[in-house]
Amino acid sequence: MTAVAESVFQEALQLNPIDRAELIDRLFFSFAPSLSDDIDAKWCEEVEDRITAFEAGKIPADTAENVFKRLSKR
Repeated sequence: MTAVAESVFQEALQLNPIDRAELIDRLFFSFAPSLSDDIDAKWCEEVEDRITAFEAGKIPADTAENVFKRLSKR
């Protein structure tokens, strides 16, 4: 890794997890931008389907606290 890349990496480590994840996503899809558009469209469709199912009472809601507790047990 070049010195510049190492410097950028070290700075990226200081970001919060959400910003790091977004950075990873953007860097990854910079190799094939058309893939990003396809994936974004699929995620939008998935989100809409989940909202519709939730509003119809097919998917229960949970608090963020409970979700993070479950995730931390993994």
